[in-house]
This record gives sequence, structure tokens and C-alpha cells, in this order.
Amino acid sequence: MTAELKIQLFVDFYNQLSADNLDSLVAVYHPNVVFVDPVHEIKGLPALQEYFAHAYARLQSCQFEVISAAGQQQSGFVNWTMKFRHQAIGNGKLISVEGCSALQFDADGLIVHHRDYYDMTDMVYQHVPVLNWLTAIIKRKMADQ
Repeated sequence: MTAELKIQLFVDFYNQLSADNLDSLVAVYHPNVVFVDPVHEIKGLPALQEYFAHAYARLQSCQFEVISAAGQQQSGFVNWTMKFRHQAIGNGKLISVEGCSALQFDADGLIVHHRDYYDMTDMVYQHVPVLNWLTAIIKRKMADQ
């Protein structure tokens, strides 16, 4: 399987993922997968399934648009825009976050390491009034340095 096909399958998988089909993670991820994002480092497929069960429990919608992608036989990189609605973030309004995923595959095409990079301010903080105010102050002070 080519790197391009692995990446396309990865994106297609995430665009179909929901709280109702989390058992399908086994078709994409290795049992000993390591998943890292700005908040978590998760080891093993059972822990990843638990993480997604919590994340998708109140998620109203989520779609990924690929901006660019590149890959080699055992690795891939996807630059994406995620558009989602979550009742606990921004009162369910549509939120758009740019990010990227670095992926490593085993010989069977399963993901053994998945690292997401994105800005937590774009995803969460700016949609919580007190945190939005605080991060704006911090950004202004950093820009003045």
C-alpha cells in the first residue's frame, strides 16, 4: 500500500469516525499505538478507544479537510483543517482549527505512532470567555517583549 493511499484512508477514517463506531479503531491503529496531542500521551489501543469515547461523547460534528499531505513507506504527514461542533466549547458553534498529524505505520499499514500538532487556543481557550481574555493578555505581553 502506498503512503498516499495510507494517508487517504486515514483521513477518510476520521471523517467517518463517531461515538457509534469507535470499535473501528482496530482497523487503523496497532494494538501498541502511541498517540500524542497537545494535551495527552496515550499508549495502547484500549486507552485510545477510551480517549475517543470521551472525546466523541458530546461531539456534534467533526470533519477534516486536507490542506497538504506527504508520505514515505512507513511515515506520513497530513496538514489539515478540522471543523467541529461541541456543545461544551463555544456553545456548539462551528469551530475551525488548523493542525497536522505525523504518522508512522507498521509493515501492515497500521498506525503505530500518531502525533497531532494544533493550537489549544484556537481549539478551546478562545471559546471560554475568561481564558480568551487571559490568553489575549499573555499574547500581547509576549508581543511587547
